[in-house]
Amino acid sequence: LKNIVTRFHHTSTSHLCSCSKTVSDEKYQDPFQLGRKDLKNLYEDIKKELLVSAAEFKEMCDYYFDGKGKAFRPMIVVLMARACNIHHNNSKEVQASQRSVAIIAEMIHTASLVHDDVIDDANSRRGKRTLNQIWGERKAVLAGDFILSAASVALARIGNTTIISVLTQVIEDLVRGEFLQLGSKENENERFAHYLEKTFKKTASLIANSCKAVSILGCPDPKVHEIAYQYGKNVGIAFQLIDDVLDFTSCADRLGKPTAADLKLGLATGPVLFACQQFPEMNAMIMRRFSKPGDVERAWKYVLQSDGVQQTTYLAQRYCHAATREIRKLRPSPARDALVQLTEMVLLRDK
Repeated sequence: LKNIVTRFHHTSTSHLCSCSKTVSDEKYQDPFQLGRKDLKNLYEDIKKELLVSAAEFKEMCDYYFDGKGKAFRPMIVVLMARACNIHHNNSKEVQASQRSVAIIAEMIHTASLVHDDVIDDANSRRGKRTLNQIWGERKAVLAGDFILSAASVALARIGNTTIISVLTQVIEDLVRGEFLQLGSKENENERFAHYLEKTFKKTASLIANSCKAVSILGCPDPKVHEIAYQYGKNVGIAFQLIDDVLDFTSCADRLGKPTAADLKLGLATGPVLFACQQFPEMNAMIMRRFSKPGDVERAWKYVLQSDGVQQTTYLAQRYCHAATREIRKLRPSPARDALVQLTEMVLLRDK
């Protein structure tokens, strides 16, 4: 983290580079097209894992797993599985256990969203009302717990203790990341390191460890496991950095949730931390978590007047370039090229 801060924290916008160069020498591969076969019936299979007798529980689970999500995390997992299988023995099929990891990753992710919405008292997610708004906080917490427990049962069924260890780390990281989000650091460099660590634990750990899990199932080489982990880690951090940018640049309808949501929750994300370098008066607001009347509006204006959005976007580009460097270490394949293409899609997304 200190190295990252040293390299990126004081970067000037004059060094911004074009993310269009990310896939310069790779043949274009649409990740969603390539991963579609392995993700067919994904949400139906998740619902099978969530079979319950209580009608209300079933209604809550069906409401969230409605099949309308992009399935971004499962897609990365199956593409990584394909890339590692081809690298190891030229096998082009995704193993059943690898696909199970994709299902489990989506279940853990969704459970974390349900719990986050309760903690944040959020009223919308993915363009519709949250579980806590419809069924209340207590039932939403229990629904999140239930999804996590079903994911744990599915994980145990894989029957591999190494995979169980790798994926249970994700759940620990999610909880630790939530605790990190509750705190603030006074020192600027410590604050940025704190933000990046929180970003890893809350977002990137799931992608990194899921990628690592399928690489272990498909290839015995520890070097490949590390490549998969590093790719997932870097893409995951970049994804969240762009998410934090969109909180300032995208409209609420497109995002599917209110904008300035992080400021209203008292959170200082990348654009705010970079803006603070140009507007030191933001320090006091950050430390009191934008709690005084007018803080959110003032901080919003400072961010848009600064180069905070550009700096955060640049940082996301650097993480995506790091992910690309890692995945190119694998043998060339359509899946590998699709993972390269995915890094550009992360940078260019608008919701």
